[in-house]
Amino acid sequence: MALKIIFMGTPNFAVPILKAIHKSDHKILEVYTQPPKKKDRGQKIQNSPVHNFAKKKNIKVRLPNLLDKQDEIDHIRILNPDIIIVAAYGKILPTNLLDMNSILFLNVHASLLPRWRGAAPIQRAIMNMDNETGISIMKIVSKLDAGPVSLQSKIKIDKDSTFIELSEKMSKLGSELILKALKLIENNKIEFTNQKESDVTYANKIQKIESKINWNESASKIIAKINALYPSPGCWFSFLGNRIKIVKAKEINYKANPGKIVDKNFTIACLKNAVQILELQKEGKKEMTTEEFLRGNEIEVGYQLT
Repeated sequence: MALKIIFMGTPNFAVPILKAIHKSDHKILEVYTQPPKKKDRGQKIQNSPVHNFAKKKNIKVRLPNLLDKQDEIDHIRILNPDIIIVAAYGKILPTNLLDMNSILFLNVHASLLPRWRGAAPIQRAIMNMDNETGISIMKIVSKLDAGPVSLQSKIKIDKDSTFIELSEKMSKLGSELILKALKLIENNKIEFTNQKESDVTYANKIQKIESKINWNESASKIIAKINALYPSPGCWFSFLGNRIKIVKAKEINYKANPGKIVDKNFTIACLKNAVQILELQKEGKKEMTTEEFLRGNEIEVGYQLT
């Protein structure tokens, strides 16, 4: 039995999940995604990745600023979907929508709930140096990411995992798991288990203030943050009045005062060990290797960063 589906998603993470549903026998009635936004240095207005995919596949796209308006509720009621699937949509579904009992609301959430409820589960897992994370298929309720879970699948977080790499792996996992969930729904076999509230942790939205590097943390902690926050907002520090974003770095065994430049390779001491910068981006410039940066910029060994 083909199910009638409305899909709600926005970033690259959501595209493989939408693609998998589109390739299945189920019918996508419409795609909801965030409206086009200004991005990058040129401030050019760009569609979301989900918008671009839907457009390419001739799937109807809807771009509401607010979901709780009555015309949106009426529109969804007229479409009469069996399921609404959400994957990193970026908007909280309002109560007057969730009250539509004829619809099953499912979320493809990028963590092993109840760990890392919230907006930034992939980044928080990397920053926290978790050994594993995963995908949860859960029923959406009014409380954020608190609904009962049907399916989960784990994935290992490697020491050098970046947000982009892990997000791609988890998206693929999510696309596989949502198809399993749809199969269970078709056969009336889907079951849900309540989350254990005592195990809840929250993946709060990344704040800009978190992106500034604190050299009084361990090198491993700083590198985890660099990997989690690249490409946006990125991790940065001030050097001779310039903001330097670190793109890639590695940990070096070294002991010195935190924030001290310890060699000509732009290695900076931390609370424990040191961070050797491999790739960076000077404010307003393109990304470059440290070797390229050092051709036009002198660094003083022993210089103390704040």
